[in-house]
Amino acid sequence: MSHTAELHSPEDAARLAKAETVLTPRFYKTDYAAMDRLDMSPIRAEWDAMLAEYEGDNNHDHFQRGPEFAAEVAELSAQWSPQLKRDFQEFLVSSLTSEYSGCVLYNEIQKHVSNPDIKQLMRYMTRDESRHANFLNQSLKDFGLGVDLVNLKQSKAYTYFKPKYIFYATYLSEKIGYARYISIYRQLERHPEKRFHPIFRWFERWCNDEFRHGESFALIMRAQPHLLQGGNKLWIRFFLLAVYATMYVRDHTRPWLSEALGMDPTDYDYQVFDITTEITRQVFPLSLDTDHPVFRAGMDRLCQISAAAERAKARGGLAGRVQQGLCAARAALCFGRLYLLPTKTHELPRDMRVAPSW
Repeated sequence: MSHTAELHSPEDAARLAKAETVLTPRFYKTDYAAMDRLDMSPIRAEWDAMLAEYEGDNNHDHFQRGPEFAAEVAELSAQWSPQLKRDFQEFLVSSLTSEYSGCVLYNEIQKHVSNPDIKQLMRYMTRDESRHANFLNQSLKDFGLGVDLVNLKQSKAYTYFKPKYIFYATYLSEKIGYARYISIYRQLERHPEKRFHPIFRWFERWCNDEFRHGESFALIMRAQPHLLQGGNKLWIRFFLLAVYATMYVRDHTRPWLSEALGMDPTDYDYQVFDITTEITRQVFPLSLDTDHPVFRAGMDRLCQISAAAERAKARGGLAGRVQQGLCAARAALCFGRLYLLPTKTHELPRDMRVAPSW
């Protein structure tokens, strides 16, 4: 049920990277003056310790490829099914777009603020995301699908997000990125024969970068406690559900990827939700009950609606557009029902930092 044609050229990869759908990563801009006003003094000790970790740059030599990398890709990819090839290439493009989106956002903030705390942090995070994006692009180039990142930056549409939305969404995407990568890495530690591409060997140290980026946003939010109180809890709930639902639908749209790694896509996603929920208790005063049968049924319903919307889009014409509209309405209704499910609440821990211990 994969929803894209095979990628044959860099133009195909660029088109996929620029696509604007509910499931594709976006590029963001924000209110730089508001970012400039952030005050990190309430958590100065934790903040300075974290910046010192960035300064130490323990991954400076990690994202290097030897000649054996491309040879291993050539040998392994010859055994892939067409579906796995398409899904994996799509995974690389969407991961590249996501990492590069972070790189562009952090770099823009860094250029537009004078607040030394925020400027320094954004410079470090831009460095990390740039490495990740270029490393992913190298893997796309193995298939002749390298994306022109400068052109992508200039031609992709940008979404304006208030700083608090950036904090909620980016904190979550960095932490869920960690949970996804570490779950895959641990699975391949147990089953090395399932490692169908060498990039998975890099996932442990890579995801520790993601983890630290999430920690940075956790500290920003803990230093501005109003972001975690009152009406903002409704936004936290919204972003938790939106990020979880997007991931679930995307993974079930290309299930061959997790199946090739020897994982059931549903089990994998709920494992990722569990890890993310455990981590986000450090900063969010509420979490979703992802074990609730209504939650699980709703996630599957969103997958069915997404598949129906894809069929309607492929059908085209007036009837196809009407069906797409009906699917959008059904998805909104389903999302609304999930949003109204009871959440779990908890006190924020005194210790603001979490160790990547999964």
